[in-house]
Amino acid sequence: MIKVAVLDDYQEVFQQIIDIEKFKEKYEFKVFNEPFSNENEAIVALEDFEALFIMRERTPMTKSLITALPKLKYIMTSGIRNNAIDLETAKKNKIIVCGTEINPNPAAEITWALILGLLRNMKQEVDNMFQGYWQTTIGLELKGKLLGLIGLGKIGTQVAKVAKAFGMEVCAWSENLDLTHANKTGVLPMSKEDLLKNADIVSIHVVFGDRYKNLITKKELEMMKKSSFLINTSRGQIINEHDLIEALKDEKIAGVGLDVYDKEPLPQDHKLRFLPNALLLPHIGYVTAENYSKFYLQMIENLEGCLENKPLRLIS
Repeated sequence: MIKVAVLDDYQEVFQQIIDIEKFKEKYEFKVFNEPFSNENEAIVALEDFEALFIMRERTPMTKSLITALPKLKYIMTSGIRNNAIDLETAKKNKIIVCGTEINPNPAAEITWALILGLLRNMKQEVDNMFQGYWQTTIGLELKGKLLGLIGLGKIGTQVAKVAKAFGMEVCAWSENLDLTHANKTGVLPMSKEDLLKNADIVSIHVVFGDRYKNLITKKELEMMKKSSFLINTSRGQIINEHDLIEALKDEKIAGVGLDVYDKEPLPQDHKLRFLPNALLLPHIGYVTAENYSKFYLQMIENLEGCLENKPLRLIS
């Protein structure tokens, strides 16, 4: 009997997707619906498990955590990459790490939810409707505006296509921007500085790594137009949150739409929660029924493959 811990199932959907009765002769599942308050709590809770099903970067698999779990043999993560797993330590401890497929379109869709929400003042208008008011703000149109994409991969490309449908101009920058792809997509390559200075909306879609940590700081925020908006659905560490909060307080930019944060879940008393020009979502870009079904079904497939010495979707 393999003991499997399913971590961070905030929405309590694992048992809706997986018929655990079907696997009761092989696996003993324990589902954790709340995040651990600290690593020591995680160590105590997980010390007897041989396999972990983890959801994105919600619970970091650090060197100290992995080392403290001597029975651990398998880590199954949602997504094809997970920067919160110390792969070197996992390999050293002979732990097999596998991932799953993930649909790119939900992240592009949530990007547009944030853009439209900001430009049409959705947060204020919805709140005001429930208080009995009617038409209290004036919004902005998308047509003719310049969208600046930081990153033009799968998600950035989908966002660009929608922007074109809205009649927007689109430019892009990244350290490894594919100029041929940009040309085929009808996107104008631009330097980071020119993009920040000219774009009406800046949206971040690069894959997070050390080179993009603190990519947006006070310096970059001051380059942006006071009328511009910043969107981040990639990873929170790309933007320096302290500098962002100060820029929003001082109205250096018009607003921000965020689905990702430096620390998640975002603390209840975090300053971002109290800014009127911040539209915040709780990292739900990938949280769809279609993705979750794919995640959990493929985690089971991966574990079955590992037990047959035929691991699937290895991450190394």
